[in-house]
Amino acid sequence: MGVLINGKELAAKMQEEIRLEVEQLAKKQVKPGLVVLLVGENSASQTYVKNKELAAKRIGIHSKIERYEETISEEELLAEIEKYNQDSDFHGILVQLPLPTHIDEEKILLAINPKKDVDGFHPMNLGKLFAGAPEMIPCTPYGIMKMFEAYHIDLEGKNAVVIGRSNIVGKPMAQLLLAKDATVTMTHSKTKNLAAVAKQADILVVAIGRGHFVTKEFVKEGAVVIDVGMNRDANGKLIGDVKFDEVEPIASYITPVPKGVGPMTITMLMMQTVEAAKRQELNK
Repeated sequence: MGVLINGKELAAKMQEEIRLEVEQLAKKQVKPGLVVLLVGENSASQTYVKNKELAAKRIGIHSKIERYEETISEEELLAEIEKYNQDSDFHGILVQLPLPTHIDEEKILLAINPKKDVDGFHPMNLGKLFAGAPEMIPCTPYGIMKMFEAYHIDLEGKNAVVIGRSNIVGKPMAQLLLAKDATVTMTHSKTKNLAAVAKQADILVVAIGRGHFVTKEFVKEGAVVIDVGMNRDANGKLIGDVKFDEVEPIASYITPVPKGVGPMTITMLMMQTVEAAKRQELNK
């Protein structure tokens, strides 16, 4: 039976450490600030933003949510981003994705000052990550690396398979694993014999966005399985990309959904906001 990687517990512990750091920064007259720009009424986005707001409050980060109508134009949203690029009270800017279809996501992400890009999605920050000199790292893969660290999971020389190739999880995840000397295979929905490839993995990270896609046929005995999926089944229950009940008995470590990767993503966002504040305020 696999050891459960308790993301909720680890996140709480890390958030307490970040809170203490924020207290210390206050003595230097530094108050980390994060603004979240939310467009429209997407219910999943509303939930994420609420969780981010609660975490910021617990930690002592000055947090502001800007809510905009679904109909906001691209120009108006770009003007809002520029306003916060210039506002020194806010060290982090986050635009909650997805955006309505009439807005070009890439253009919006490009408009954020890379130093305030606490989500780590700006091409400049992705470039730094790929060059081996990361500054802002996409929060989900970053959180997963912290899980490996906390549970003393050795990555050196291990076969790591990443299922999913998004810029948000898959690609940066592969890069971070490579930096820790894992041998990385990137796979996706078009990969031939995907189950057979996945079954070679000592470390399996699943971010394909399909509920219960990975069954026991994909998993080698004793593999570490990280489930990034957040899906709803027919009854509206939250499920991962991994069929947990099938895979858990054969994995050495496994993340549950919920209470696995999700809380870590928010924690890394808070950590990067604090790091951004330190860089902007203490290195003037």
